[in-house]
Parts: sequence; C-alpha cells; structure tokens
Amino acid sequence: MNRRDLLSLLGIGACSFAGAVLPTAASGRAAAPKAGGAPTPNPPFPTVPTPLPVPSDGLDAAEQRRRYARIELEDRLVLPEGFRADLIAVWGDPLADGRFGFNNDHLSFLPLAANRALLTVNFEYISARTWRQGYAEAVGGELPFDAVSDALAARGGRVDAASLAAGDPLLEPIRQLAAAAMADLGVGVIELEREPGGPWRRVPGRFDRRITGLSGWRDPARRLRTSGPAAAVFRRTERLGYDDGLGDAIIGSFANCAGGETPWGTVLSAEENMQSQVAEAVHADGSSVSPAARPFAYDGQRLDGLGNPFGLAGNKYGWMVELDPRRPERPAVKHSWLGRFRHEAVAVKAVAGQPLVVYSGCDRHGGHLYRFVSDAVIRDPADPANSELFSAGRLEVARFDPPSTQGGEGRGRWLPLEPTTPVAPLGPGHFARHGVEQAILLPHSDRRRPGAEAFSSDAAVAAYRRRFATLADLYPGEGEERMGAILIDAHLAACAIGATPAARPEDTVIDPLSGELLIAFTAGGGSGDGRADPAIFRGPDGQASWPYGWIMGLADDGAARGGSFRWRMVATGGAPWQGGMGFANPDNLAIDRQGTIWMVTDRSTKSADLDLFGNNSCWVLPSRGPRAGEAFCFATGPMECEFCGPCFDASESTLFLAVQHPGEDHGTRASAAAREAQAHRLVDRSGRPFEQLRWVPLGSNWPSGVPGRAPRPGVVAIRRLAGGPLLGPQAVPVSKQGSI
Repeated sequence: MNRRDLLSLLGIGACSFAGAVLPTAASGRAAAPKAGGAPTPNPPFPTVPTPLPVPSDGLDAAEQRRRYARIELEDRLVLPEGFRADLIAVWGDPLADGRFGFNNDHLSFLPLAANRALLTVNFEYISARTWRQGYAEAVGGELPFDAVSDALAARGGRVDAASLAAGDPLLEPIRQLAAAAMADLGVGVIELEREPGGPWRRVPGRFDRRITGLSGWRDPARRLRTSGPAAAVFRRTERLGYDDGLGDAIIGSFANCAGGETPWGTVLSAEENMQSQVAEAVHADGSSVSPAARPFAYDGQRLDGLGNPFGLAGNKYGWMVELDPRRPERPAVKHSWLGRFRHEAVAVKAVAGQPLVVYSGCDRHGGHLYRFVSDAVIRDPADPANSELFSAGRLEVARFDPPSTQGGEGRGRWLPLEPTTPVAPLGPGHFARHGVEQAILLPHSDRRRPGAEAFSSDAAVAAYRRRFATLADLYPGEGEERMGAILIDAHLAACAIGATPAARPEDTVIDPLSGELLIAFTAGGGSGDGRADPAIFRGPDGQASWPYGWIMGLADDGAARGGSFRWRMVATGGAPWQGGMGFANPDNLAIDRQGTIWMVTDRSTKSADLDLFGNNSCWVLPSRGPRAGEAFCFATGPMECEFCGPCFDASESTLFLAVQHPGEDHGTRASAAAREAQAHRLVDRSGRPFEQLRWVPLGSNWPSGVPGRAPRPGVVAIRRLAGGPLLGPQAVPVSKQGSI
C-alpha cells in the first residue's frame, strides 16, 4: 500500500490551511507566519527532533516538508547531543523493608552534603497489564492473577471483598493480589551519592524509607496522622456513614502523584485519583460511604478498588501528605486544612513576617485551584516548626473573571471555604451561552444521601440556592466537625460557592525571580465529572474546548481573606498551525534559578486525536533573554510513557525525571516488527499543508531495550557529558544523542 492509499484509508484528505498560524513569544498564541522564514539561531541546547514541525526546529518550509514526510518513533529516551541519562532506580529494586514502587511520579531532591542527597519518590497507580507482565522479574514470586480474574468473571469482574466471609476461598487470593499492588504504591525515600564531578548513584542508607498503601494495616505504629478539622470528623462516634474504627489514625497513602518541597526541608505528597481505589463520595457530616461503593475489580486490564478488601474509609484519602525525609521515624501527616480532592499540584510560598501560603489544584475536568493561608505568620522560613502552621488557617478557592480581550490579562478573587460563605454556583446556562451543554454537580439536595446531584437547568439551581443559603446549610454540626466536613467534601463545596471549574490543574510552581505562580492546565474540555469554564479556558480562536492545555501565570495581590489576583496565559499547547507552541497537555513543571520553565507533557496515548504529538516529552521554555517565550524540545520518552516530577540537584547540573508507565497501552513489545502505520496532516512554517507517514512501535521494552522483556517504570538522572550546568554554555558534543 502506498502512502496516498494509506492516507485515504485513514480518512485524511485535502484541506485548506489558509489561516495557519505560528506562535508568538509574547503570549503563547499565534501570529501570521513569515513564508520560508527560519527562527532565530542558537537555541539553549541541540534540540531533540519532534514528530511535527515546530518553530524551534531550525528548518525552513521546504526542509520541514522533507524531514517530516516520513518518520519513525523510537522506544527509548532521546536526549540532545552531549547529554546522557543514568538509571537511578527501577520498579522492584529493594528499598527499606519493601521495594521501589510502580509508576514513579513526583521527585523531590534534598541535599544532605556536597555529594550526598535524598530523593523522595511518589508511586501513583498500577498499570494492570505491564504490572502483571513484569511482576515475576521485578519482584519475584507468583500472584494469583488468573485465579482471581477467572473467579470474578462470573461477577462482572468485581466483588465487594469487604463483605466476603472470612472462610470464603476468594477472599485470600484477592487480598494477596491487592496487598501486592498496595505495596507498589505510596512514597519512597532513597539516598544518593555522587563522585565529585560525576553522576549521581543510588547508595542504600539509613534514610531509606517506604510508605505504602497499607502502611499501618498490620502494625499500628506505622499509621499516618491527621492534622486540622477533619480529625474531629474521624473521631466522631455518631455518624451518617461508615466507621473504620481507627479514629483519626490512617492506614497508608496511595494515588501519590504530584508534590513539592517546603523551605524547611519536608516534602508534600499529593494523593490524586483516590476514587479508583476507595469510594470518593461522603455524607453531609464528612463520613465515608461504605467500602462496598468501590468494589475490588480485576479483569486483566484494570485493577481497582484496592482499598475494598481492607475496609479502608474513603474520606481518609485525597489529602496532601507531609513527611520529613531526614526523619524516617516520624509519622507522615495528612493536613486536612489543605482540603480533600484529587490533589495534583502544590507550591509553597514562605516569607518571613507573612502567613504560609500553599497553592494546589484538583486534577479533574472542572476541578478547582485552591489556596491555603495559615493563621500564624512565618518567622524563619527554614524553621522545621513551620509544619505546625498547617494546623490552623483557611482554605480558599479561585474564582476567575474573563479577560476583557481574547488572550489578554484577567483578574479573579479567592473565595473562602467556610460555613458563612454564600451558596452561589454557576448554572448550566453559563455553559450554554458558550455553546456547550454541562450539568452542574452540587452536594446532594437530600442531605441524607452522600455525594453529588446533577442539575441541568438554571431554574433547578435557583431553587437549590433558595433552600441552601450558605455552606452551613449544607454541612451540619458545629465548630471543627462542620469545618472538617466542608474540607472533606472540598470539591463539591467549592462547586456550591461558585468557584471556577478549571482545565485540570496538574501542577503549580513559583517563579523564584518574579514570585509569580505558574499553573499547568493540562486540558480544557469536559467529562462526566465536569467541564472547564469556557469563558476562561478558551482556545487561540475562542474555542470552548481546547484539549491541548495551557500554562498560566497568576500573581496574588496579597494574602488577605477573599483577596484578588491577576492571571495571564504564558504558553498554549497545540500544533503551531492551530495557534499552539508544538506540545500537548503540559503536566509537571520545574523552574530553574534563571526562571526557565521545564515542562513535561502528559498526552493520552489512548486518544487518536492526540497521536499527532507523538511520544510524551520534556520542553524548555525560557522566560527571559532573546529566546523568551519560545519552546524547545529537550527530550522524548519511550513508547506509551509519560515523564513526571522534573527536579534538579543543587548545582542544576542534573535533571531527575521519572519515566512512568512505559508500554501501558500495548504492554511488552514482542519484537521490532510490532509497529503500526499512522498518517497525519501537517503544515510547514509557510502555512502549506503536507502529509506524513509515521511508523509507531506498539508496546515498550524500556529500560532494557530487549524485545520480549517487560517494561518497567524508573527514575533517570540527566547530565551533560562535559559537565557543568544543564543550560550552561554549549560544549562541543562528545557523542551523539544520548538515550536509554
């Protein structure tokens, strides 16, 4: 089959691209292209090729058409010339009394001495296919995969294991499988050592630590603690819902996705998609629904409800967890004043004489941006006693106002999540005015029932407001018990007071030079969970749905209650001819001391609409100097993976990256012949369309590269072979592109 036949078979035909545009440095939007023009030379490093034409590729229009007409993606980590990646740790490596977990995510680097450091690593979730394929090699031993899936097949692939009798023959193999998965989730701390001028290596040491999804299930001494008002809810003896019998103690941590560091040396680990493993819905008093609401499920393709066999209470997950990597004997703490939702971001602002301010986001369509402000002020940002500031304060949620012009600066304000705040949700009519339909999810109007209720008309929302004037009318009780219930149900409470539904806020970092908060919004659009506000999150031409994401800059006007802020879009995802900058779905961010943004992408490899962008990647976006506002591809990942948790060592000569879920869609790549053909419509920098034939490997063998060998997630350390800062003066390359 020739290329034209393939393109025809895949439904790609002629199309007009008269309006094709290229991004500008100033706004991350687009401007009219210059026919045949080439970008300014001298990027900050030898850029890595992307699968589509981008402004920074250094090619004129004719060269772009030649280079991109036919390409092959690779199942490896590709770096610029003169750089290399060293594998630091991989799933299954021994760690403390457990192992290095699965699907490593956020990374936090903490120096101990000139050439010694600790690296804290989050372990987020289980990719059922590759976890099973690699388990025997990575961990050793066998698990009852077939026995469990076969037994559950007659029950629709799921069962409420918590209700099985103690002697039921299915209970033990389910618990064995679920416990093994929980052992691969949570948080780990590993010790690193570096020879002077050389690479970082892992050296097992006394700080090594492992918090799993079941820490404390058998040993009460290893349970996590709770701070703030939710502890009063957990301690209640009378409740509407489920009681796990543990009071304010908590078993384990899982769904650990993004995170961050405090100036006093502790790490914050964000529990994100807890709803996959425990029930998310809660009652009006903050108590959890029964574990039966999230049954255990395994059918070979999915592994969910891991908390069900152990009777875990859902209201104890979805928090921000603080741990001190230098104090492995100290219990980790879930800080309830930071709210319970699908946390996927945290940025800490600690200035002497001011309150502690912590920003976080809820990664769901229609999730919100939050700000915690402590009651007390900071005296010394490096004082470990600052952890006590998490125990008293207020949680606020962002309400964005639309900009006066498309692509312009907007304003907003912070709404306090407290009992006296008025109920004032957006109505479906707000979305209808922008051409989209979206029901509004609010705390159920029958307050004896847990969870959300969907409202599809403005009249129904108006009737709801007449019935519930403030959050105090929705959440019963007094004092800490009522406040705790609001914090436990933070997402729906924020919906009720009219917080702006956002575009999946996945990371927050603070620019060390300007103090501006940068937020990665991964995708604008909607799902059954909700929809991003189309008045705020619009595409370059005003599109109400924009699946490629943005990076936003936000500047607070102060920490006052209900204070205001200014916001602007710094960078826009999407193809250059769509008005984007060449990447899709910005996820985790890091900012170096020069204010340069390092960004990794998380585009779904299950979405054909996003296949155009190829493998997930790491990008560098200078914010100052002659290349400010441009985007340069620094690395591309193995097949079907995403990069996570970019962070630097103290000298910024090493970039640590987590390579998560390689081969997640197709599993182990059996041979070099396992690949598919794709056809894509591209546009060169002059605005002329052309067609591309692309060969794409199916599955992965990373990091071994051996066909037939299962992929394994792991952490790499990236450095220049010639030494020195990552973005220092370019040395003469000493090798070709580094890769593993």
